[in-house]
Amino acid sequence: MYRTNTCGELRLSDCGKEVVLAGWVQRTRKMGGMTFVDLRDRYGITQLVFNESADEALCDAANRLGREYCVQVKGKVSERQSKNPKMPTGDIEIIASELNVLSPSLTPPFTIEDNTDGGDDLRMKYRYLDLRRPVVRKNLELRHRMTILIRNFLDAQQFIEVETPFLIGSTPEGARDFVVPSRMNPGQFYALPQSPQTLKQLLMVAGFDRYFQIVKCFRDEDLRADRQPEFTQVDCEMSFVDQDDVINLFEEMCRMLFREIRGVELPKLQQMTWHEAMRRFGSDKPDLRFGMEFVELQDILKGTGSFSVFNEAEYIGAICVPGCANYSRKQLDGLTEFVRKPQVGAKGLAYIKYNADGSVKSSFEKYYTPEQFQAVKERCGAKDGDLVLILSGANANKTRVQLCTLRLEMGDRLGLRDKNVFKCLWIIDFPLFEWSDEEQRLMSTHHPFTMPNPDDIPLLDSHPERVRAKAYDFVCNGIEVGGGSLRIHDTKLQEKMFEVLGFTPERAEAQFGFLMNAFKYGAPPHAGLAFGLDRFVSILAGLDSIRDCIAFPKNNSGRDVMLGAPSELEPKQLEELHLRVDLAQPEE
Repeated sequence: MYRTNTCGELRLSDCGKEVVLAGWVQRTRKMGGMTFVDLRDRYGITQLVFNESADEALCDAANRLGREYCVQVKGKVSERQSKNPKMPTGDIEIIASELNVLSPSLTPPFTIEDNTDGGDDLRMKYRYLDLRRPVVRKNLELRHRMTILIRNFLDAQQFIEVETPFLIGSTPEGARDFVVPSRMNPGQFYALPQSPQTLKQLLMVAGFDRYFQIVKCFRDEDLRADRQPEFTQVDCEMSFVDQDDVINLFEEMCRMLFREIRGVELPKLQQMTWHEAMRRFGSDKPDLRFGMEFVELQDILKGTGSFSVFNEAEYIGAICVPGCANYSRKQLDGLTEFVRKPQVGAKGLAYIKYNADGSVKSSFEKYYTPEQFQAVKERCGAKDGDLVLILSGANANKTRVQLCTLRLEMGDRLGLRDKNVFKCLWIIDFPLFEWSDEEQRLMSTHHPFTMPNPDDIPLLDSHPERVRAKAYDFVCNGIEVGGGSLRIHDTKLQEKMFEVLGFTPERAEAQFGFLMNAFKYGAPPHAGLAFGLDRFVSILAGLDSIRDCIAFPKNNSGRDVMLGAPSELEPKQLEELHLRVDLAQPEE
């Protein structure tokens, strides 16, 4: 056999045993007539000892080993004289008697260490080497453990795992599809699923009652640290349930995951409406690890002074930053530059410093009275020593989003977004529709199969923008981890939804006729939810990006630099698919 033990399991109780290990050379050290080699595999590191006086040829062979050589070693477990308490195997070493090089290695392009000298692009190009680093491997081990826990939990709740197809029809309502040309059907295309949404609804019509799937999904959209063109969902659907049934069951699943993975007991989670979240935090995924809730100041500052910036604003919002009245002019100028960045979009920043000595210093102090500054202080709950930051604008929703970005920036600067603290909640009562400037029409906030709040159904004809959805998102530390909704199971109501969204009956029939027809055969009330597995793992692993918990991720341009994908097709392949590539730029 290649090994009798792994490099992470031997202890003092194994001293005297003859063992065979196999793995990769982490490092070698020559000290006098002794050569020490750290041998690494997936399970840990064990120190090997080669003694020149005992076997000169064997020691010479050890001295010729390079980093990442794949080797097999036979020897006896011995107690180390100089123990390493930082290693699980740090009390023992292997006195080597045989060495077999299984495969030599080129010098790797970066160090295979937790703190590597390789940049992102280099590590992605040699991802198979990057995956040897224990810090990356542990993320994938965590991902594996989470999927096992999830499967066991859902199995115990009578869910059945069903695989749905990857080659489906295109549904352009939502993000862009990845499309796949069909060789056997010239001029026609499959799409890769953005989610198994309609298929899992059909499983409910089929009577499967409780379905789940840990499934790949695909969206052709711009990428960020928490987005990939292909991602994994924990996708679930249930029949004969209401919103509370879904929330309670999956809150318990989340509670189990936090308990098992991080040893954290989540309390009963609060539910916050979308409108409340936007009013208090300017975000439908608020980070509750710190305060600085929004305070509205229109009644105090608008039209009560000669400051035109506030007088012309629809919305004036503030956050109180505790203990930061000592911010210097340079620091405040830096914050002003921050909010003026294109990704934030504010025109400027106003501030009030309530100094520790009771004095007040403000960027607009000449326009208002001391009594008005006192009123702002009381409204914001500020104390002496606190800093109040203010943004204003002609569009309330836009200004709230800008203020949210400033709030999160202050949370980062003050170290208030601790990755070892977890604050979770449910966001409910989303708007059913949102306006698209690009499409110049109402779009589904989630998807067109979301159930309207029954109380709001009469508004579909008169004021669809006021209709609330029976939808819910699970949010943790300012990140949307999962979301779902009650589904429409009535053909007439589904047709009405398509009408509000601007679908002609013909288009609705062409794209979703199969679903509406299925509803005519006794469709049960049903609801579902999907968790982003990549995001969930990254939160519990304390990562900044989901890429480090995906075995082979894409870069920010959607490219796999290791495989060289995407790439051009051979002319013969294009011909078989009846395709022609035209890279000419369209005219303006």
